[in-house]
Amino acid sequence: MNYRHAYHAGNFADMMKHGLLLVILRHLLRKPAGFLVLDTHSGCGTYDLDSVEARKTGEWRDGIGRFDTIPEGPVELVDYLHSIQALGAPMRYPGSPGLIASVLREQDRLICCELHPEDATILRHNFRRKDQVAVHERDGYTALKAFLPPRNLKRGLILIDPPFEKTDEFDTLAEAIRTSRKLFPMGIVAAWYPIKHRAPVRQFHDTLRDAGLRDLLDCSLLLRSPTDPSRLNGCGLLVASPPYHFDEQAKTLLDALLPILAPDGEGSVEIRQIVEE
Repeated sequence: MNYRHAYHAGNFADMMKHGLLLVILRHLLRKPAGFLVLDTHSGCGTYDLDSVEARKTGEWRDGIGRFDTIPEGPVELVDYLHSIQALGAPMRYPGSPGLIASVLREQDRLICCELHPEDATILRHNFRRKDQVAVHERDGYTALKAFLPPRNLKRGLILIDPPFEKTDEFDTLAEAIRTSRKLFPMGIVAAWYPIKHRAPVRQFHDTLRDAGLRDLLDCSLLLRSPTDPSRLNGCGLLVASPPYHFDEQAKTLLDALLPILAPDGEGSVEIRQIVEE
């Protein structure tokens, strides 16, 4: 309840997460049938990078702030940067709901959940004229059982992006992935997590394997070796039932982001199948 993403919007972790999110959305958009996106930890939907909160940390300057122009690069990177630019960059940055809502068609739906009352109010205001978007002020984890499986839609994405305020967040996240796969086996699940050191991530992966889940792909971007657990050294996105060729596209995108987000050469990218189909 204390977490406010306004302090972190547009940082390197957002770029990694939202770039991969857009790749998944492009796959869903290839078919005419509608789909549902359930965003369990939505935040405000869009952020002012000149706000008091953003200026206090300045994290965006080492993220989206390093892309004052759109460089030549792979289509995955250019598509992401063009999308961000169209939504107000350089001084406004969309959260995941803003990015998702920008690509929705009439037949698609987005359910946003946000527990923080102030952020939920802002989120509801931001989408007050968007008929395809529903906003709920509630715990995103409990929303899984409330909204899955979706009515009248057979395809979709569950995006789980918790604030990691609690010490047992990895366990809670693993259970949420298991619940999502059970309730909506046709859906894709994308779960973001921070990397401070390797031990919690290894245990997280082991927990998912032990739960019997299949077709799990892990994407990680490190700014530096995760040897100092007091720092956010990188982040990961665990994708269950990823789209065809998503692994290749994820590698292409993150390889293009890495030298700009980690210019000292200490960073790394890894795309790894945790569990086969």
